[in-house]
Amino acid sequence: MSKRHTPAGDKSKQKKAAEQREAKGAKVATAQRSPFLKGARIMPRRIDGTETVVQLIDGTYQAYNSGRLREACHLFSGKMLKSDVTVGLTLTGALTPAGLGMSALIPLLEAGFVDWIISTGANLYHDAHFGLGLAMHRGTHTASDTALRAEGVVRIYDIFFDYDVLLSTDAFFRKILRSPEFQRSMSSAEFHWLCGKYIAARERALGIGNKSLLSAAYACGVPVYTSSPGDSSIGMNLAALQLEGYECVIDPSRDVNETASLVLNAKRGGGKSAVVIMGGGSPKNFALQTEPQIQEVLGIDEKGHDYFLQVTDARPDTGGLSGATPAEAVSWGKIDPDRLPDAVVCYLDSTIALPLITSYALARRKPRRLKRLYDKRAANMARLQAEFNKANR
Repeated sequence: MSKRHTPAGDKSKQKKAAEQREAKGAKVATAQRSPFLKGARIMPRRIDGTETVVQLIDGTYQAYNSGRLREACHLFSGKMLKSDVTVGLTLTGALTPAGLGMSALIPLLEAGFVDWIISTGANLYHDAHFGLGLAMHRGTHTASDTALRAEGVVRIYDIFFDYDVLLSTDAFFRKILRSPEFQRSMSSAEFHWLCGKYIAARERALGIGNKSLLSAAYACGVPVYTSSPGDSSIGMNLAALQLEGYECVIDPSRDVNETASLVLNAKRGGGKSAVVIMGGGSPKNFALQTEPQIQEVLGIDEKGHDYFLQVTDARPDTGGLSGATPAEAVSWGKIDPDRLPDAVVCYLDSTIALPLITSYALARRKPRRLKRLYDKRAANMARLQAEFNKANR
């Protein structure tokens, strides 16, 4: 046998080792050149019970909707809360009855993290219960509704309250809506500002501190709009008073122009516009339609909102607005197409996401100076009017 002769088995082993080295080298090269592998490696911290909300979200929320929630927290606290960004918040679903007004929304307003709001009327009506010192209770969704009705108990899924809570709240609104200052046509922001003033006075009289989102908005100068004023118990009581001859009217056209002026002023002032959407529905559209109103209807040159964050349980494939993606909103001019990377959608229950986003933001960011946009409504409308006149000469 020649000294240079290598047995067949050894050749096979050498070939296999060479192939393994080549494969390993290829993997390293791929990792170095592929942009798809630039994300942080999944190596979560061990949960030991001592972690903060920030540590939990940053360290263990790695993928799927936990990953989207992590991205939402980073977008909100990292970009949306810069001083030059105007943040609009929309609210759907029964959030205030579950206590989220006190636990999350009021802290966000007081920290200057929310500059204007669009809400369903129902959220604002049920918010008033707390400011009036009326009680809401934990319940169970399995209770017999027939038995609840017999005992005068109303439920919102697993929230219970006495029927008298509704009657007392109705009586409060009817009393204040008879006041002279309500007897005119106004935007829903003006209407809710006045309601917030009266609720704040009731809170002081009861000595209960700030429990109402509307009273907090009044104190912080945050304008609160509702996209469908008649679709709530507040609107129902307002309608009843019109039958008595009272003249309070909420003008939706003023709301359309006022909200558009908020967004235009944010952009023309050298800043950016952000929308945070809890749920979907009419408030979502009302916030997003500000850009088509500016661009398409008023003919003013603009590109769309800069930042988009939505928490929703609605699917996009059914065609409903609640599930519509930010990419789809680009086609309507609602979202700036150049800013799509700054858009996050979490398919999650708002009652889970909102407290976590709030806690994360308060831990990561110092309070911002209040923009007090309610006080700037006239100036913002003057700018919108001037740009409309210029664009339509």
